[in-house]
Amino acid sequence: MTRTTAPDGAERDWRALAALLPPHLAGQVLDCWSIGEQEAGLGLLVSGLDDESVPISEETRALLSATAEDWGVREALEAGIAGCRPLPGDASPVRLLRAPETAPLPAGAVAGRPDLSALVLVPWITRTPPSCGRLLARAHSREPWGGLSYIAEAYVVLAPEGHGRTLVLDPADAQEAQDALAALIPCEECAGFR
Repeated sequence: MTRTTAPDGAERDWRALAALLPPHLAGQVLDCWSIGEQEAGLGLLVSGLDDESVPISEETRALLSATAEDWGVREALEAGIAGCRPLPGDASPVRLLRAPETAPLPAGAVAGRPDLSALVLVPWITRTPPSCGRLLARAHSREPWGGLSYIAEAYVVLAPEGHGRTLVLDPADAQEAQDALAALIPCEECAGFR
């Protein structure tokens, strides 16, 4: 399931995600959108996928995670999203990373980008096949008490040589997590894979 890019793409994505559920649960998720309770709707969606054992692709799992990030509930729903039943034979172009793959990258992981040197890059979603090496990371500031900021300062698409360029998407410029996910997927070097 690929995110749409039309102006009303967020609502279309919401409808497509809700359509994964049986009609009685899908209606509840759609009702949440209608009344502006997206956070509750995402919780219903994830619990419904789990309760009904609905298999989902890794691309859908990544879209769920990005949508939850955009609505500020990714951390709360992370375990539920990761625990959703996998789709057999899935050939998704992306994969949501799980611990220990999400350990922060070493400082200075993005050469030539001093603006990112003070931020901690947390791997989040990777491009498939693994040989591609493109990776979407959340860039967080370090809080005074040592933890990471709750909200990402930026989203960074890291690209090894030959697989595009490193992109930094700034939420302050209306760059959402879903936009960052959409930027991760195309890779000319991985022809045959979206």
